[in-house]
Amino acid sequence: MTAKPDWEAIERAYRAGSLSIRAIGELHGANHATILKRAKKNGWERDLTEQVRAATQRKVTTSVTSGANKDPLVTEAEIVAEASDQALALVLSHRASLAVWHGIADKLSTFLIEADVTDKNHGDFARSLNAGVDAQLKVIKGQRQAFNLADDNGEGGNSADQSLTISFVKPNGN
Repeated sequence: MTAKPDWEAIERAYRAGSLSIRAIGELHGANHATILKRAKKNGWERDLTEQVRAATQRKVTTSVTSGANKDPLVTEAEIVAEASDQALALVLSHRASLAVWHGIADKLSTFLIEADVTDKNHGDFARSLNAGVDAQLKVIKGQRQAFNLADDNGEGGNSADQSLTISFVKPNGN
């Protein structure tokens, strides 16, 4: 008495698409024409062929590269972890540098607050003030970027503080 074919196993092999219909028939003791008829009747599709090939390729690559004299594959999680560690170090470095520049801008601000403005030095004072304001705005912009408070243009906060304009008027009114 001949054993009845395992149609579930035949369906899995058919859908996987790795073997020919004849090879499936020989492996499971079924006629290839009968397999084709049942596949058509039940709507089986050989739709997993590409997925099986991709999985096979990954397994072959893993098998080949995990030998004693080969480096293991690097996972996506490991790549992400390494890249994020590098980005973290860079951001922390930027934050530390910005703190230094913030201190320098504060010193200039303190100096300018305490400086006596005279007819002789008002031009130098105005240039120093312009440089100080420019430095402070750049530090603020850099801090917003380093602390992820900025949009894609490096701007952040509300629209009122994005359009700061300073005008200087000479003592004679011009």
